Amino acid sequence: MPEVYLGSSPHIGTVTRTGAIMAHVIIALLPASVFGVVLYGLPALAVIVVSVISSTAAEALFRAITKQKNRSGDLSAALTGLLLALVAPPSTPLWMIALGAVFAVVVAKEFFGGLGANVFNPALSGRAFLIMSFPAALTSWTLPRFAAVDTVSSASLIDALSSATPLSLFKLEGTVELVGRALTAAHLSASPAYWDTIRTLFIGSRGGSIGESSILCILAGAVYLLAFRVIDWRAPLAMTASAFALSFILGVDPLFSILSGGLIFGAVFMATDYTSAPLTAKGRLIFGAGAGIITVLIRRWGSYPEGVTYGILIMNAVTPFLNRLIQKKYGYVKAGAK
Repeated sequence: MPEVYLGSSPHIGTVTRTGAIMAHVIIALLPASVFGVVLYGLPALAVIVVSVISSTAAEALFRAITKQKNRSGDLSAALTGLLLALVAPPSTPLWMIALGAVFAVVVAKEFFGGLGANVFNPALSGRAFLIMSFPAALTSWTLPRFAAVDTVSSASLIDALSSATPLSLFKLEGTVELVGRALTAAHLSASPAYWDTIRTLFIGSRGGSIGESSILCILAGAVYLLAFRVIDWRAPLAMTASAFALSFILGVDPLFSILSGGLIFGAVFMATDYTSAPLTAKGRLIFGAGAGIITVLIRRWGSYPEGVTYGILIMNAVTPFLNRLIQKKYGYVKAGAK
């Protein structure tokens, strides 16, 4: 069985082993995926199915055209499609998510040499491509289908919630209180009180991308991956901690900052990508810290309310430098040995 280089993971060697690891990540994503389908219904399921099928088919077709061995069995293309779907709004047109999946697999991965050779996270590259190409579609959000929206005086808040995430509302108004009022008006939160708002964000009954809403489901996946030693804890912890600290320094509620948007999802499932994250423990800490800082800076001063995608992609570009700066020692030679 040929060896496959996957960068930062010491647990992956053969193609068979690669498929097993990818299967673990897919299993870890199931809670967030199921919750997203429950939250948004059949449109979310359609986005997931189309993205997975498109990414798998695109890889198979590209490798057939270039006369390379089909690698669909390692599940990397399917995982890329699933990740892309989970960071997309449930209202994303199906042709658009298919285009993003093709870009993610063919341009961001295969053009660089295939599995283990890509510099940038393929799923995030696909999302960045879609955001730049179709910003309106990728920043339009759907109210969860079980929200019992009655006729209330706060109609403007309901309209805002149906077209924006809590993070978007916070960026526009700058207060957690407004977010709480909007969630309450849409019957997603028990009350606009601060801790009720935080609880709603943690459970995930709010507008957002398909798989990013429920922090509880994401953390369940993280525990699974850590238990099976599929991911390393350093990059996710550093990313979350740096975002928390910088938000506090900038006067933004740090707990709201890490629970809203896709920061936790990105920290667990994107910053731990085997090929685009650093090889060393120190490198991963720097990588995660940098991604968290860039995310908060984009949220604070960027035109988009969310910065996770570009925070991680920018640090992907720094990864080769970190690997050279902080080298991994594979052995030692005694002094005086010839």
